[in-house]
Amino acid sequence: MSHSLLPVDISDQVAALYTRMEEQYDLVAQELSFACTGCSDNCCDSYFQHHTNLEWAYLWQGLKLLSAEELATVKALAQKYDDVEKEKVAEGKRPEMMCPLCVNELCSVYQHRLLICRLHGVPTGLTQPDGKVVNFPGCFRCQEITEGMGVVPRMDRTRFYQEFMELEKKWLGVRQYVVPKVKLTIAEMILQGEPDFSYCDF
Repeated sequence: MSHSLLPVDISDQVAALYTRMEEQYDLVAQELSFACTGCSDNCCDSYFQHHTNLEWAYLWQGLKLLSAEELATVKALAQKYDDVEKEKVAEGKRPEMMCPLCVNELCSVYQHRLLICRLHGVPTGLTQPDGKVVNFPGCFRCQEITEGMGVVPRMDRTRFYQEFMELEKKWLGVRQYVVPKVKLTIAEMILQGEPDFSYCDF
């Protein structure tokens, strides 16, 4: 088996963590009477870089479920995205392009989408290691809902991030001390293929 493939137990734990995230997200969304239905915006054109090998590998589990034709389409869109992204960044601009996974306005790997894709929308909060709390207001539609609201319901990102990082450490084992840091767009994750750790096997 390829070293980049996730063991079944790790994959199942990622799926379970994502499910709990969705449940918490839905609770906050219901409290705010918030929904994406009918929104004129599309959050999938937001620019993000992602920072975990575990997300990268789990994304590729989803990509491997696509047909050869579907995967070729996603790779072609990823190449276009990457070309424009590098040009915009070189100009000092923040890229605003549709995610290469978004085909016909739908995510091609919805069940395997990344962490930030699952968090964007409702207000969230994060407690940093130094104890400082950082709050995120949510998308523009949610900000309209919460404007003037005294106490804003929030989804706490902290424990989900902590659990995810523990899962990554469990999966990588001793490799966590030698693999390079991840700072990739989804397009780069697609174009580079699965994360490969064969060079650091012990």
